[in-house]
Amino acid sequence: MESTPASHSTIFRLTIFLLLAFLLANISAAPVPAPPQISASGHLLMDFDSGSILVSENADRRLEPASLTKIMTAYVVFKELQEGNLSLQDQVLVSEKAWKTPGSRMFIEVNTKVSIDDLIKGMIIQSGNDACVALAEHIAGSEQAFAGLMNEHAARLDMNQTSFVNATGLPHEDHYTTPEDILKVTRATITEFPEFYRLYADKEFTYNDIRQHNRNKLLWRDETVDGVKTGHTEAAGYCLVASAHREGMRLMSVVMGTDSEESRAAETQSLLNFGFRFYKTHKLYDTSDVLKTVRVWKGDADRLQLGLQHPLAITIPRGKYENLNARIRVNTPVEAPIAKGMTLGRVTIELEDEIITDVPLVALEDVAEGGIIDSLMDSLLMMFE
Repeated sequence: MESTPASHSTIFRLTIFLLLAFLLANISAAPVPAPPQISASGHLLMDFDSGSILVSENADRRLEPASLTKIMTAYVVFKELQEGNLSLQDQVLVSEKAWKTPGSRMFIEVNTKVSIDDLIKGMIIQSGNDACVALAEHIAGSEQAFAGLMNEHAARLDMNQTSFVNATGLPHEDHYTTPEDILKVTRATITEFPEFYRLYADKEFTYNDIRQHNRNKLLWRDETVDGVKTGHTEAAGYCLVASAHREGMRLMSVVMGTDSEESRAAETQSLLNFGFRFYKTHKLYDTSDVLKTVRVWKGDADRLQLGLQHPLAITIPRGKYENLNARIRVNTPVEAPIAKGMTLGRVTIELEDEIITDVPLVALEDVAEGGIIDSLMDSLLMMFE
């Protein structure tokens, strides 16, 4: 039978469609290029949900943080508010020490009272050293005692290469952190205090009739950037911790020790663009997901649901999702009593035969011991099993 013009047209369209599909598939799965060269003493790019490190250089190098210190200062203040030890309406009496603190200021005046709310905004948006000292003295009695609180929280967050001696970031030989550590407290801030984290996106704040702009230039250049903090001293250079959210994916970056305001913004933008362009985060499982149901022996129930203790997300090169493989291993036999959260196996995620992550498989519920008769019967059955 001879082909018709209509059939020729159909074959042509199908050929074009298949060709385009092939090209798009290969474009999306293109190899990830080398990361951008960053001119900084240390830098790091991390996915927020998975914790995956996408770009890193000197991430564990001890560096002076300058005003990046205020991320931890703010974290301590937020903790105090969360625990009910402070309220945003509390009034803080400004000491002479706070008033005289050098560096960037929100211009509070000695012996006046300023609300916690205003001091937080002055610290975050205006990077006010005077606001930091006023908050520190109000919470802990002295800035030195407050630094002790900062170090306690740093230890709890596994910031093992960090030491704070003040609330401002003014230079001191025993005041240091690393790019890796400063992102730990940044991630904790976004996770634990989303209502306060929103302040980091504010572009300006006016206090005492003085309007000051946020020093994070990326807030004006990239609408997906919503934080976090700049820093600068002669010793530390120009620093910037940033976070951006695009299409359900959040990346955090830090550059420390660049040579100008423009450089820290441009280098940060390069890191963020690289991460969003070539990687994608997939949220695989939530804590409510039942990944496997197993037989329980000698319990008051004979079935047990297994899952994860924490949500599981992974960050992989774009176009590679179909190459993922998940393996679940259960430590059998499973015998009661079982406590919720008990580890009973492992969940392993692989990409092209490489292990991406390996996490505990846990009990999602309690199973108490059964009665004597049930226990004896199960013992006999287990012999045959």
